Amino acid sequence: MAVESFNTPSVTDLVPRQSSRRSHLLFVALQKEIVLGVLPPDQALTELDLAQRFRCSQGTVREALMQLNEEGLVIRLPNRGTHVAPCHADDARALLSVRRGVECDHLDRVVARADDRLRVALRDLLNAMRNAARDGDEYLLSVHDRAFHARLFDAAELPLVAPILTRCLIHNHRFKILNSRPNRALEETAERHVPILAALDSRDVVRLRSVLAHHIATIVDFGPDLTGGPAS
Repeated sequence: MAVESFNTPSVTDLVPRQSSRRSHLLFVALQKEIVLGVLPPDQALTELDLAQRFRCSQGTVREALMQLNEEGLVIRLPNRGTHVAPCHADDARALLSVRRGVECDHLDRVVARADDRLRVALRDLLNAMRNAARDGDEYLLSVHDRAFHARLFDAAELPLVAPILTRCLIHNHRFKILNSRPNRALEETAERHVPILAALDSRDVVRLRSVLAHHIATIVDFGPDLTGGPAS
């Protein structure tokens, strides 16, 4: 499998690019396999094996693995190699708690800055989620879902905080996918964003905070609230 053919452009173009085209393609391909569990937690990864598999240089692999390490999806340790990061419930609870604080504590800023351009962008992302769900593409649905929440938070204009949310989102989705098998409720996942849009349209900060907190807390059906706090 050549490096240019890892993923369709519709996916690779959606994931923010921070490196050369070749390493970005590999980064997206490996991110997808880790999020979907094709590469399971704790699996060892070697630059040579990946370079042979994807028919690219070890330098390209190294750059992609460095990006995955920054996302926390792999762990690279001197003299111990690279392994896919674990995916434990305790980490998931902590990240969900952080995410809820980031997204819900600044909604007054979001509502104050919300305009038609934001609403159109969010509706476009919702429709993209619906299309991915109907196609049965769980990873593409995840990409659009994460973009929806990141775009909503962008309105708060807190750029130093945004990378924290980005990291929480990727790990939240990975945990959900790996622990919701068999996961066939893809269309339901997309429709869960409708109440968020409705609350934003009403410019009701209290309602939006309640709806969004419930949305985050119930991302995985392990009970009413994985974070231990009020779900609604």
